[in-house]
Amino acid sequence: MALDVRLISTTLSAPAELEAFLAGRTVEGAVVTFTGLARGAGKDGSVVETLTLDWYPGMTERSMQDIAEAAVARFPVTDLVVVHRCGEIVPGETIVFVAAAAAHRREAFAAADYLMDRLKTEAAFWKRETGPSGTRWIEPVDEDRAALARWKDETP
Repeated sequence: MALDVRLISTTLSAPAELEAFLAGRTVEGAVVTFTGLARGAGKDGSVVETLTLDWYPGMTERSMQDIAEAAVARFPVTDLVVVHRCGEIVPGETIVFVAAAAAHRREAFAAADYLMDRLKTEAAFWKRETGPSGTRWIEPVDEDRAALARWKDETP
């Protein structure tokens, strides 16, 4: 079992991460990935010029690691990678890349879905959008909390 969790402040290349993750695989029957991109519009439709993900060194990485370890404990995956950006990100850039490898697709899909629900809601990031009308902090919304709640209601 390989678990790779990284926080980076440089450009994130999802194709390069996927290529590295796939290299040499002969055992697993499924690899599922998720790539999150910065949007150019806020939830209210306002223009977003930059998304800034503030982090607290050590604490943010530990929160990401804890979430990834929980996914490994919960789902029968053979490998997992989580790469998350921090700092200033412009629309169209990759924010997060998640990959899960498992013997079968359902386990890989579930692990990636679980990871993203927890990362979006629980990882130690402080998010703010900046656009022509100023800067505003972004918090999880009811939809995010509902997505997370379904995992707490399910038996591992």
